[in-house]
Amino acid sequence: MQASYATADIPRHSRRQFWQDVVSRIYFPLDLSFAGHRDFQGSLAAWSLGPVSVSRNVSDGLLYKRHAHHLLAEREESYLITVPDHGEIRFAQDGKDVRCGPGAFLIERSHSPYEFSHRDPAALWVLKIPGTALRARIGCPERLATRQIDAARGAGALFVDTLRLTGARIEEIDEPTRALTGRHLIDLLVMAVESDRSELVGQSSSVRNAHLHRCEHFIRTHLDDMRLVPQVVADRCGISLRYLHQIFEAEGITVCSYIRNQRLAMCDAMLRDPTCRKSLAEIAYHWGYGDQAQFSRHYRNRFGRTPSEARAAYRACDS
Repeated sequence: MQASYATADIPRHSRRQFWQDVVSRIYFPLDLSFAGHRDFQGSLAAWSLGPVSVSRNVSDGLLYKRHAHHLLAEREESYLITVPDHGEIRFAQDGKDVRCGPGAFLIERSHSPYEFSHRDPAALWVLKIPGTALRARIGCPERLATRQIDAARGAGALFVDTLRLTGARIEEIDEPTRALTGRHLIDLLVMAVESDRSELVGQSSSVRNAHLHRCEHFIRTHLDDMRLVPQVVADRCGISLRYLHQIFEAEGITVCSYIRNQRLAMCDAMLRDPTCRKSLAEIAYHWGYGDQAQFSRHYRNRFGRTPSEARAAYRACDS
């Protein structure tokens, strides 16, 4: 599904309110301040790609503000991956202030107040990803907020090139292919993040963060192994069990909780996928649960409903 908006079709005195309404509808509620007193010009096209959405945002300079009161009615967290094609953007969140131009992209988190701005006209590609989908692939994705990822080469460039090509070809592909493309964009984003060593920005030292990154990656790539326990992680990552527990505790979580949360996130992603035909038991076993009852209990504790209730609700939303 495509949605297109342009201020050229709107009376001049209504354009700013029109743009305020459009960006709040496509992304999430925001307050806008417009640069200068000239007539504002902007165009925005957005497409759904299964679990994600892609938009092309071209506008004159302005300031977007996400305030604490905007978060009160928000239930599902989401992330915006913003790629500037033209113009420099500024982003401030959680006490960090960064600038990003063409050749890089940055990550914004919806569940924390922020400011996003560009003084001059800018052209942006924006990928919006539900927090559940990103959390299933990247441990603690909130650590990525305000990070700039290199898009001039390697996996970062591949992600951005694919995002741009998707926008150019999206009208030529059917809905199932669009959903698959959305999942591939998430895969490419994860590759870009994991290949950019600057993303290791936890609360502890750089050496500890390197170990944390390696352990998280090992866990995420071995979730289907029912024998995955802290001792196995420590042995395979070349650190002591005590040190393994320490580096996770520094992030406010236990190793076992991290493993469980990652498994539940992947199970939830399968339940959300309308093309997944696996039974609940098959989903549980696929992600390392040896006991379906335990899986159901853990899922309900995490998401507030049983896996069968969740699948029914997700399918009702898709129908």
